[in-house]
Amino acid sequence: MEIFKAVNVVKRFANHLALDKVSISVPKGSVYGLLGPNGAGKTTLLRIINQITAPDDGELFFNGHKLLPENIFNIGYLPEERGLYKKMKVGEHAIYLAQLKGMSKNEAVKKLRYWFEKFDLLLWWNRNVEELSKGMQQKLQFIVTILHQPDILIFDEPFSGFDPINVDLIKNEIITLKEGGTTIIFSTHNMGSVEELCDHITLIDQGTKLVEGNINDIRKQFRSNIFQVSFRGDTNKIRKALNHHFEILSAVKQDDHELTRIKVLDESSANQLLAALIPEVTIVSFNEELPGMHDIFINIVRKGKKRTE
Repeated sequence: MEIFKAVNVVKRFANHLALDKVSISVPKGSVYGLLGPNGAGKTTLLRIINQITAPDDGELFFNGHKLLPENIFNIGYLPEERGLYKKMKVGEHAIYLAQLKGMSKNEAVKKLRYWFEKFDLLLWWNRNVEELSKGMQQKLQFIVTILHQPDILIFDEPFSGFDPINVDLIKNEIITLKEGGTTIIFSTHNMGSVEELCDHITLIDQGTKLVEGNINDIRKQFRSNIFQVSFRGDTNKIRKALNHHFEILSAVKQDDHELTRIKVLDESSANQLLAALIPEVTIVSFNEELPGMHDIFINIVRKGKKRTE
């Protein structure tokens, strides 16, 4: 079941077409990655979902009905460009932002103290925001984004400014939120994080959607028919057994076995590759090598640019 849907969304800024009939469908309880190079239109779409700006055309749906102004209380948004009032006390500022999302002061204080303790910010409650490091300010904004427990969380480059320890902290919280039923939409250039966290993705470039779907299905769609074969036996026998339908890309000796990367050519299948290998050597493992999101991202964007040249 989808929690959010955008249909043929168009957004123009002066003579620039930021979004050109972009449609996405976000499954409920998923982590949904919005990908694309700089200037692709990702942040514009996130701001439209959060009702900071309105589309020039198209429709937006939330939980099966048209997106309404009051749905803003069902959404938490952490923009890429952070903004805090530097002279305010940390605790006071957090309470203020929580109240903007409809929380009472008592409820906000109770929940904030829990999260401040969890994120090692409690000792800074009465200090000015400007005294916080960049990473601590990032943690503060993450806390106030999720505090009111919205149905959808929107993160624009959520790991920006964090060291590896705090990146893992935020990733673990995202996983926990998803397991609790929250839907997360996030934009990032870190393809490792996409593979680690996302269930579904949309990739847009120059305001146009290029691909959308389940991340595993997309990786299979761009498969290159390369297999990693670990075996015990004589490598020369493999080379003789494989005909022109297969190509050995690399071979590395590892203890008592050898790891070989083999590309299946033409219309040959993985079963045919196995059939050629089994009589000659002992197979230890046999795995298809699916492309990573980094390579898929570059491949799709380059093809998209060639079509527009």
